[in-house]
Order: sequence, then structure tokens, then C-alpha cells
Amino acid sequence: MKTLKIGWAGLGNMGTPMALNILKAGYELTVYNRNKNKEQELTAAGAGAVNSLQELASHCDIIFTMLSDDTAVKSVYNENDGLLSGTKAGMLLIDMSTVAPETSRYLAAQCKTKQVAFIDAPVSGSVQPAKEGKLIILAGAELQDFEKAKPILDVLGKLALHLGPVGAGSSAKVAINYLLGINIQAMAETVLFAEQNGISKEDMLTIINEGACGNGIIKLKTPAVLADNYPPAFALKYIVKDLKLAKEAGLKSPLSEPLLNTFEAAAADGLGEEDLMAVIKYLKQH
Repeated sequence: MKTLKIGWAGLGNMGTPMALNILKAGYELTVYNRNKNKEQELTAAGAGAVNSLQELASHCDIIFTMLSDDTAVKSVYNENDGLLSGTKAGMLLIDMSTVAPETSRYLAAQCKTKQVAFIDAPVSGSVQPAKEGKLIILAGAELQDFEKAKPILDVLGKLALHLGPVGAGSSAKVAINYLLGINIQAMAETVLFAEQNGISKEDMLTIINEGACGNGIIKLKTPAVLADNYPPAFALKYIVKDLKLAKEAGLKSPLSEPLLNTFEAAAADGLGEEDLMAVIKYLKQH
């Protein structure tokens, strides 16, 4: 058992496999989730569990958070009954959620008042890479804090990049998710256009994937398009959130507005809980 005591708050589709990898690497792990049922897989594997964020903070040296949005993250970090109500000087808090760069800088400032270090470390990759420990980790931090965290980050991902000060990780994440959105919508539009002109989706996807236009995300989503079935590896509602974050961070490129409009409309059409590739169903009907 390694000596650092690690805490984890937020056990959703991404947080659970990531926390399991920390446990498998030999770290002492304690978890907290508001829905206690979501702790069961971790506790069955050997993790401890606590009943409050304050208790989690008082028990651990390093705490990871993986939450759905800015509001949830700020709530978990708050000074009244959140993590910052129980931290000790010298601790390290690492947020792996996708939030606005400004939110990451706000959290760092709040941590600094408690003499606690902070890293924003969102990830590029979805559920399967999380399970395999093959995420790409995009970190914004003081260099010494990043170096302290890197052995654990290396458990979670195949690559951990120090991109600059706090906020840089979040900036990189909204940028890469903008490209993700473009790829997904372009794939959907191309397949539908080909079908309108008598080319099967099977043939069109073969042309894409065997040629220079193929890429990792298109190959990953090809089986879902062929089966017309979209279980949420990355729910469509989250790409809407991330495109809005990019807009708030200053993205004004020609494709950004129609891209956000399309995904917003697809979510409003009832597709928000399906994988973002389900945008093809919306485009087919409109």
C-alpha cells in the first residue's frame, strides 16, 4: 500500500473507473458520493467511504473531484460544508471536471486562502479510456504541484501534460471538445448526405475510415452509426455544456455558432441523455 491517502468525490460514468484504477495501483482510497449507492463498487473493491465532504478532506492528502458542471464543482468545494471546510494546509485538490477556465481560477483562489494547492486537470477521452487508464490529462498548475500529482495522474492516463498555470487545462479541454463536436456533426452530415444520394452508410463509413479523412473518433463512433444505437459514452447534453463554455471563453469562429445551435436543438428534441453521436438522428429528421 502506498503511503499517500487519496480521496475521490464524484462517482459517475467517468469517476468510478478512474477511482478504481487508483485503488488497483495500490493507493489507500476513500470515496464520497452524494448518492451512496454509487460508492458500492468502490467499497466492494476495498475503498473506504465517508459521510461528508468535510470528513473526506480531513482524512486525505490529495483529493480528486470529477463532477458534471461548474455549479456542482463550486458546491463541492464550498467553505461551509464542502471540501474547503475540512482541508489542512499543504493538501492538494485536483479537479478533473470540464468547467470554465474562470471557474478553475476561482477554485484555485479559494484554495489559496486555505493554503491548499489546486490543479485543474480535465481529461480527453470517454468511458473506455477511463477504464483502461488511457486518458489524456490536461493540467493547469504550478509545476511543483503537477510533479507531486504526476505519479497518480500516470495511473489515470496514458499522457499527462502540464500546459501552464491554473485554467490552462480547462482552456485546452473546451478547445478539444469543440473539435470533437465538429468531427461528430461532420460525420453525421456526411453519412446522411451520402445516403440521400444512394450510398449506403456502410460504404460511406468504409470510404472515410480507409482514407485520409478517417480519424480516431470517427472509427470509434462507426459501430454506433451502423447499429443506429447510441448508448452514452459521452452524453449529448455534455457537448452542449462544453460548447457553451467555449463560447463564454471567447470562441467566435465561423462554425461555432451553428454547431452549438445544432446540438442544443438535438438536446431539446429529447436526445440529451444519448451519446453525442445521436445528433445524426436529429439531423435525419430535420
